[in-house]
Amino acid sequence: MLIINTGGTFNKRYNPLKGELEVPKDSIALESILKYFYNLKYKIKNIIHKDSLDILDIDRKEIVDLIKNSPSEKILIIHGTDTMDKTAEFLEKYVSDKTILLTGAMVPFSIDSVEANANLSMSLGYLLHCTKKGVFIAMHGLVDDHKNIYKNRKIGVFQTKQGM
Repeated sequence: MLIINTGGTFNKRYNPLKGELEVPKDSIALESILKYFYNLKYKIKNIIHKDSLDILDIDRKEIVDLIKNSPSEKILIIHGTDTMDKTAEFLEKYVSDKTILLTGAMVPFSIDSVEANANLSMSLGYLLHCTKKGVFIAMHGLVDDHKNIYKNRKIGVFQTKQGM
């Protein structure tokens, strides 16, 4: 399994010198959770290192290229929640022969690890047993085709579009 870590709130840490949350160029948050998945074989690629509001189509193209050049059939992408849907749409246009799942967190792992841990664990469980190809989102207890899940900005949670 290939895990692509693009940054986002999931990874953010507080920089006391600047007084702000920053997206680091490492995978400390991700590795802190993955160390408990004793039987999982994976490779982590850290790329982009941005808040998702700053991700551009050129960055999305980098994700596509990495996926297409990977022998992995199953891809997990750690991504910021604000533009996760845009990246999912972009990926669907260019990759059709793999199972791709995007997840993230709205609260940084460094502040409260529960959401990041829950979303990542749910994502891994789904990916390990999923036999369908396509682009999926896993957030807040939901896993579905990316077209069926959205971020309800009014209440700050991901929901299915059926509930709209």
